[in-house]
Amino acid sequence: MTDVSQQNQPADYVPPKVWTAKTAYGGQFASINQPYSGARFDQDLPVGRHPLQLYSQGTPNGQKITILLEELLAAGHRDAEYDAWLIDIFKGDQFSSGFVELNPNSKIPALVDYSTEPATRVFESGSILVYLAERFGAFLPREGRARTETFNWLMWQMGSAPFVGGGLGHFYTYAPIKIEYAIDRYAMETKRQLHVLDTHLARHEFLAGDIYTIADMAVWPWYPGSLLGVYGAGEFLEIEQYTHLLRWYHTIATRPAVARGRVVNRTSGAPGEFLRERHDASDFESLP
Repeated sequence: MTDVSQQNQPADYVPPKVWTAKTAYGGQFASINQPYSGARFDQDLPVGRHPLQLYSQGTPNGQKITILLEELLAAGHRDAEYDAWLIDIFKGDQFSSGFVELNPNSKIPALVDYSTEPATRVFESGSILVYLAERFGAFLPREGRARTETFNWLMWQMGSAPFVGGGLGHFYTYAPIKIEYAIDRYAMETKRQLHVLDTHLARHEFLAGDIYTIADMAVWPWYPGSLLGVYGAGEFLEIEQYTHLLRWYHTIATRPAVARGRVVNRTSGAPGEFLRERHDASDFESLP
C-alpha cells in the first residue's frame, strides 16, 4: 500500500513545530495576506454627501449590502440614499489607516451612519444587514417565527458560505497549484450545503417562508451566485440539478433593485455588469 504521506504537496512536506509565513507559492493574494492586523499606510476615507457611507467591493459579501440599500430605496425609504466607495481588496485598500479604524479586521464591507451622534460604524456584512433592516423597519420581521427563521438562515450563511464556498473558490480558481484533496474536501461540503438549500426551497418560496428578507439577500450572492460567477464552478458542481435553488435564484435575480445592487463597487465584468462607485441613483444611467 502506498504511504499516503508520499502524496503530500510538496511531497516532502511535514508541518513544522512552529508555523512561519512564506510567499513561495505566490498566487493572487501572496502580497496581500499577512499574519498580523493593523494599518499598513496612512490614508483617510472619503466622505460623500449622504448620511450612509459604504466602503466596499462588489464581492458576494459586498453585494449583500448594496442589494439591501437598493431594495430600501425601491421600497420608498429615501433616507437610505448612500455613497458606495470602492475599496479594492486586490490592491490592499482595506489596510489603509482610515479603513482599519472603521473595521479593525480589514474586511469589506464596512458602513458609517452619520445620521447618529456620534456617527455609528458597522462592520461584518451580517451586522450591517441587521442594522439597516432594523433602522428602516424593512426586510426583517419584527417578531415571531419568520423573524427567527430569518436569523437562522442569515447565521447559516455567515458561518457556512464564506468559509466553505469561498474555500472551494480559492482552491478551485485562485490557488497557484491544484490540490486534489483540498478541492474534493470543499466541493463535498459545498454540494451538501447546496442540497440543504434546495431541499428547504422545495417547500418554501423564500428562506424565511413566504416573505423576502435579508436572509435571501445574504445567501443569493453566494449560493449559487459566486459559484456560477466569479469562481466559474457551475458545471463542476452540477448546479443545474438543484432546481428549487435555481428557481429561487432566478426569481430574486429579476428584481430591479437586485440587478442594481449586484453591480455596485464591482471592477470587472461585461458592459453593464459593474459600477465602480455609486453616489446617486443617476449613476446607473451610465450603464448600457
